[in-house]
Amino acid sequence: MRKLFSTATALMISAVVLAGGPKGETYKVNKESSNVEWVGKKVTGEHFGVVKIKEGTVEMEGEQILSGTLVMDMNTIKVQDIEDPETNGKLKGHLMSDDFFGVKNHPTATLKINKVEKIKGNKHTIYADLTIKGKTEAVEIPATIIVKDDKVVTVGEIEIDRTKFDIRYGSGQFFDNLGDNMIYDDFTVKFKVGAVKG
Repeated sequence: MRKLFSTATALMISAVVLAGGPKGETYKVNKESSNVEWVGKKVTGEHFGVVKIKEGTVEMEGEQILSGTLVMDMNTIKVQDIEDPETNGKLKGHLMSDDFFGVKNHPTATLKINKVEKIKGNKHTIYADLTIKGKTEAVEIPATIIVKDDKVVTVGEIEIDRTKFDIRYGSGQFFDNLGDNMIYDDFTVKFKVGAVKG
């Protein structure tokens, strides 16, 4: 009875990738060296876990991103803070239900990168469209991007308002008298995404 993303979210939620190379160079996300974590909070505490990346690519011109896509596998939502198998399973099932991410009908969440703006040094802002549960919203993601040889690592964190993606369960915006059962609308997605040329 809480929330995720996570991400995705990522959506996540995110999540995000970067790279350097010749014009039109494609970098593929390395799923083994990447991870996406989510944190959802309510009045009485929080829950956290991970979600796996299904696939992702970025198109580059020099060290400038032209476009990119990151796809999260929502069927891989995992709860990490609950040790009891039965309780853990109940929360995971609830997160996958229509109350939250509706995974049966929306098995993936997607981040489509539109533009990346360099702020200073390795600090960047990623402008993207995030799709969760069939709803798409524009997001801005602060990220640290490190490019070396034919590899790139992007690290960042974003707060996502779940209600924009029609995830309203336990939200104080839409339900009265929730008391200690109220779940905060924003959830956090932390990510480290690696990509390699080829």
